[in-house]
Amino acid sequence: MSDSLIIANREFRSRLLIGTGKYRSFPEMQQCHTASGAEVVTVAVRRVELDRSQESLLNYIDPQHYFLLPNTAACYTAEEAIRTARLGREVGLSDWVKLEVIGDQKTLYPDVIGLIEATKVLVKEGFTVLPYTNDDLIVARKLIDAGAAAVMPMGAPIGSGLGIQNIANLRILREMITEVPLIVDAGVGTASDAAIAMELGYDGVLLNTAVAEAADSIKMAEAMKHAVMAGRLAFLGGRMPRRLYASASSPLTGLVR
Repeated sequence: MSDSLIIANREFRSRLLIGTGKYRSFPEMQQCHTASGAEVVTVAVRRVELDRSQESLLNYIDPQHYFLLPNTAACYTAEEAIRTARLGREVGLSDWVKLEVIGDQKTLYPDVIGLIEATKVLVKEGFTVLPYTNDDLIVARKLIDAGAAAVMPMGAPIGSGLGIQNIANLRILREMITEVPLIVDAGVGTASDAAIAMELGYDGVLLNTAVAEAADSIKMAEAMKHAVMAGRLAFLGGRMPRRLYASASSPLTGLVR
């Protein structure tokens, strides 16, 4: 598409960001990344062999082709997340981080207080921080005040595949926040969910499980590519007004008599 996603002055042609977990094999993951058209691939720092002593998913991601976005998945305190982000930078992954501070093991909802705290620290250390958060406007504003380069509200719980559960809150976030990109992160289950997120005016979608756990992951990855593009075009095109009653598609004037 002609309009690009810009985060912290870096330009990406694709508005789909994709993960690396839960795939049946590393080669399948690699094929899905290709089919998705994504340029940003997020990697859990705590779940990969960073020293390359064993086969790792990193061997299947070409850093010349993809932008690696380390994440702090499985971190339950601000201190853990900060330490993990630093580790990702020290081993040469990136000074960008998809920041997660999890507050509850069952729901994987974020600990927003820890998230804001960690964002402040990492921004001061020169990181480009993209925090995963809930769909709360006030929290989003506090994250922006802390220096977040984008805000990534959840569509539904991580890995749930429930789709966009609170359209009203996401609409409010989109209307009220324009100074940084908004990227729906978590909850997408199929292509229509990604399209809905984009039709709401979101700048991008980050997903993983919807592709990794699909019956045919490669086909689903391609579907997600087209869904994000279609949703973006629909947003730019502007939907027609909703009407309670019918409105004839053909004009009533100039009829053949």
